Amino acid sequence: MPTEDDDRPRKKISHEIGQDLSLLSVEELTERVTLLKTEIVRLEEAATKKRASRDAADSFFKK
Repeated sequence: MPTEDDDRPRKKISHEIGQDLSLLSVEELTERVTLLKTEIVRLEEAATKKRASRDAADSFFKK
C-alpha cells in the first residue's frame, strides 16, 4: 500500500490577507507570492478595461 501523496489532488492555494505565515514553508510562501502577483496583474487589467470603458462613455456623453 503506497503512502506517496503525489497521486492525491493538491489543495487549491489560497491566501487570506493578514493570516499567520509562521506555519508556512518557504515553498508555500513562494507559491503565495506567485499567486498574489498573478492576481495583481489580473486586477490591474480589469481596472484598465473599466477605465477605458468609462472614458469612452464620458467622451460620448460630453459631446
